[in-house]
Order: sequence, then C-alpha cells, then structure tokens
Amino acid sequence: MPPFPRVIHGALASAAALLVVVLGWSAPAAADHVLPPAIPSTSAAQSQLDSLTVRAKGPQTGYDRSLFPHWNNIQPPCSARQVVLERDGHDVVTDSGCQPTSGSWWSAFDDTWVHDDPSRISVDHMVALSEAWKTGAASWSTSRRAEFANDVDSSQLWLSTPSSNSSKGDSDPSEWMPPNTAVHCDYVKSWINVKYRYDLTVTSTEKSSIQDTIDTRC
Repeated sequence: MPPFPRVIHGALASAAALLVVVLGWSAPAAADHVLPPAIPSTSAAQSQLDSLTVRAKGPQTGYDRSLFPHWNNIQPPCSARQVVLERDGHDVVTDSGCQPTSGSWWSAFDDTWVHDDPSRISVDHMVALSEAWKTGAASWSTSRRAEFANDVDSSQLWLSTPSSNSSKGDSDPSEWMPPNTAVHCDYVKSWINVKYRYDLTVTSTEKSSIQDTIDTRC
C-alpha cells in the first residue's frame, strides 16, 4: 500500500486523540451499546411465540395510564426509571436521590446517543401499557399492573429517544418497527418474551409479522 493512505490514517487518529484530550470526551464504543436484560435466544423466543394465544385485541374502553402505577420506587429511593437509566447507561453518575446527573444513554430504536442530560432520554415500555390492556391486562389486579409497568428484571423497559418513543406509541411489531434495522431481531425477541412472561395475547397479523422478522433478521 502506498504511504499516503497511512499518513492520512495516522493524521486522523492523532486528530481524534487530540479531540479526546481537548474536549475530555470520546464517543462510547459499540460494546457500550447496552440492551435490556433477559432477551431470550432465538430458539427460546420461537418456542415462546408458538405458545402465545392468538386472539383479536380487546377494546380500549376503561383504559387509563393511572391504572398501571409506574416509575414506582422499586429499590428505594430509586424509581424504576432511575434504575433503568443507571442499568443501561454509560458512565452514569447519580445524586443521593438516585437521579442521574451525568452520563450517556443509547437509544437502540434509532441508534442515537444522548449525553449528559437524562431528561432527553425516555424509558419506553416495550409492550405499551395500553397494548397490554387490550391483550389481557384489563383483568389484572393493580399490583400486577404495577409489576408489569416497573419490571426492571425483564426486557420490558428500553431506553429510547422521545421521538422514537412517540413514533412507536402503543403499536405492535406489525404496525411499527425501529428505524434501526440492526436491532430488529432483539426487538421482536424482547416483545415475544414480555408477552410470554405476562400471558398476553397476540393477533394473527402481529404473530405473522414477528415470525417474518425472526426468519429474516435473526
């Protein structure tokens, strides 16, 4: 290889190193792209999908977000939102009340980093509360709904930018998928697992769309 490309490469590397020194910050590595815990293997997700009950969605009648007490203090004084911000963030610093004061957070939905300001990152319910209501949660107790809305041990809670959170809304995978196609496999495996854990139903269209994603993305 001629020397010119090596010179350019070295110059770029030196410039990047200088930026780190001058600015005191460098972009987190790809290895720091943290996904929620407990996303199943493809084979486990397939088995779980096969076991889900297929049924049309119920009505939205009677639904209200307040019926799902959320952002509860699950590890006092830490709320579920605060736990997720620290769990899935990078170099997160918190105050005495568990509130992050600095750090970096990656939104897998749109492959976007948010730095230093936790108010600019959302914590999204993988299976939205209203989606859960229409697929089984309408008959749950309040305590069961609170468990679902604050579940930091499964992959029910994902970091997302407010724009991707708003775009997703309460859509199922047949209606919306993340613009970041690289996360599609983990996205549907997470969706399957949450519905499986909480015995929620899927529509035939939803199941077919999820199966197609498993077949083509996993």
